[in-house]
Amino acid sequence: MHQRAGIYANQGEVAKAIALYEESLELQEKIGDVQGKAATFAMLGQLLASQGDFDKALNYLQQSLNILQHLRSPDAETVSKIIAGVQQMAEN
Repeated sequence: MHQRAGIYANQGEVAKAIALYEESLELQEKIGDVQGKAATFAMLGQLLASQGDFDKALNYLQQSLNILQHLRSPDAETVSKIIAGVQQMAEN
């Protein structure tokens, strides 16, 4: 589901991508896939930022960062940089 959402996002079908990412989050929650949730939150955040929805994007990105920091994942640094970029976009 997460992968299909990415395909839709790349094809410009943003609404379908968001719906699939949200569906993916629900499934990941049910099965306890914490790392998968972090990845999906990050992708949703980036997609929403590209659409100009910076508040929602930053919310999702922060959730991703929180999970990754808790897991002590090296991906936390990448998400931190993405957050900084989105914050800069929001200010302009």
